[in-house]
Amino acid sequence: MPLSERQLAAFADKHAWQIPFDTRPRHLAGPGDARHVTHGLAAAGWSLVSDPLSAEIVLRSPDHRYRLQFDPQSSTSAWWRLRAEPTDTEPGWYAEFGELVPAEVLCHVTDALVAHQTREQAEVIAVLSPAGWEIAAHGTAQSPDAMCHVERRHTDSRDTASWHIEAREPGHGHPVGPRIWHAWFDSNTPHHLVTAFATGLVDPAPLQRGMYDRTAHYNAVQEPSPLRPQQVVDAHLTRIDRLRVRARAARRQHTKPAEASAHAKTPRPTAHR
Repeated sequence: MPLSERQLAAFADKHAWQIPFDTRPRHLAGPGDARHVTHGLAAAGWSLVSDPLSAEIVLRSPDHRYRLQFDPQSSTSAWWRLRAEPTDTEPGWYAEFGELVPAEVLCHVTDALVAHQTREQAEVIAVLSPAGWEIAAHGTAQSPDAMCHVERRHTDSRDTASWHIEAREPGHGHPVGPRIWHAWFDSNTPHHLVTAFATGLVDPAPLQRGMYDRTAHYNAVQEPSPLRPQQVVDAHLTRIDRLRVRARAARRQHTKPAEASAHAKTPRPTAHR
C-alpha cells in the first residue's frame, strides 16, 4: 500500500491549521495522530489488509510476518495490537498498547521494526535512570511524577520476562490510582523493541498537540510551541522519507544472505572439452 500524496495532503491539511502546543510529560500527552504510526508503516511497504471502509485498520508487513491492528472500537483497553508470526529460528510474539499511548512513542517501536534493528541496545532500566526515573528492585521504575510505571514480570520459568508499562492516576499503595493507559510486551518480544518504546517515552523533547487535542490527563503541561504549524508537517514528511530509505536498505540487507546461500547451492555446469 504505497503512501499516496492525497493521504499526506490530508495530514498536512489538519496540522497546518493547528497552533501547536509543547506538551509534557510524554506519558500524559495523549494519543496524538495515529497516522504517525500508519503512515510510517505504509511508507515502509506494509499493506492494508482490512476493509478500507471500516474503522479498524490492519496493516501487514511485506514478508507477511508482522501484523499491526488499530481498532478504536475495541471492546478491550487495547487499541493497538502488534503480532509477529513464528519462524523456523524465531518465536512469535505479541505486544499491545492502550488508547492513550502517544502515537509518537509507539512509532519508536514500529520504526525499529521496519529498520530491522537487531543490534544490542541499552537495557530498559538503563534508559530510564538518566531521565530521572526512580529505579526500584526487581526491574521496576517510576517516572518523576510517579504517574508512569515500568515493571518486568518473570514468567513461571523465570528465564524470560514480559514488560508492563502503565500510566496511572496519582495514589498510594500498589497499584496506585486508576489506569490511564498501558503497554504490554510478551516474554518473546525482541528486547530492542521494548527499549525503543522506553527511549521514546523518556525523550525530553515535548510532543506537539493542537489546542483542542485530547491529552491523557489534566496534569499534562502545555505551552505555546516555538514551532510553526508547517514545521510540524515538514517534520512528519521528513520522517516518512527517511523511513522509506531505511526500509529499502533493510530489505536489501535482509535478502543478501538468502541470495548468497542460493547462489552457493546452484550447481555449476560441467565444462565440456
